[in-house]
Amino acid sequence: MLTKQVIFKLGDEEYGMDISLVTTIENYSGVVPMPNAPAFIIGILSLRGDVIPVYSLRKKFGMPEAAVNEKTQLLITRCNDILVGYKVDSVSEILEFPDSEIKKIPEIVRCADTRYALGVANRKERLIVLLDIVNILNEQEAAAVKDFAEQHEKKEE
Repeated sequence: MLTKQVIFKLGDEEYGMDISLVTTIENYSGVVPMPNAPAFIIGILSLRGDVIPVYSLRKKFGMPEAAVNEKTQLLITRCNDILVGYKVDSVSEILEFPDSEIKKIPEIVRCADTRYALGVANRKERLIVLLDIVNILNEQEAAAVKDFAEQHEKKEE
């Protein structure tokens, strides 16, 4: 079986997100910072009538935030009926991987804090961590994002 992934970068590391879960890829603009938002939410974006929380994968992965530049993009996803934008340093390509190219995350690395990692694809000496966006938010984060999004939708009405 094949999986099609949107490949993006955070620093020098490459990650993949299932393209079927990505609604759109947008340039990073129009994000309004939100004080007192849940830990990984860096702001909100109004896109085609929807108010979308913007989530920092860098913060989630314990990386320092990077300055926004012309390559910074947002992967807009709909997961568990919530629209979320994921800020990434850049989107490089879309790749297909057969199951045979995807290896499990080593047991020593697997824990509750890394349950978002589906596996690792090795393509021409490039290691690409494939993410499971359903599990990228833990239960507390998902509830906080949903509450946050609902509060801001009501304010927009």
